[in-house]
Amino acid sequence: VVGGTGPAVVGGTPAVAPPPPPPPKEPVRVGGQVLTSRLVNKVNPVYPPLAKAARVAGVVILQVVVDEGGRVKNIKTISGHPLLVQAAVDAVSQWVYSPTLLNNEPIPVIGTVTVRFTLGGSTD
Repeated sequence: VVGGTGPAVVGGTPAVAPPPPPPPKEPVRVGGQVLTSRLVNKVNPVYPPLAKAARVAGVVILQVVVDEGGRVKNIKTISGHPLLVQAAVDAVSQWVYSPTLLNNEPIPVIGTVTVRFTLGGSTD
């Protein structure tokens, strides 16, 4: 093309690049009660003998990511006595939830879990 401003296209329009793949699903934050109500398999923590001997009781609060299949994948300690934290993490890492659905698609979710240790011997 004489006097044109761009390259000439021979043989038709240029090919259009395919759209990029969808971004990975990011976890969606939900309230603690949503995770609790969807719990399918709960493993109770083992009270650490050292904590029991030291008469340490209390609450451990964890932030968890539950994947699309309902498995706990990431655990971050928010608060709790150091003698109790690992027992709580070990138990919660075995918990299984029913998948959380958004528009009928399973999605990963972020939530908090509270594990209570009492000297009466019970944990939850």
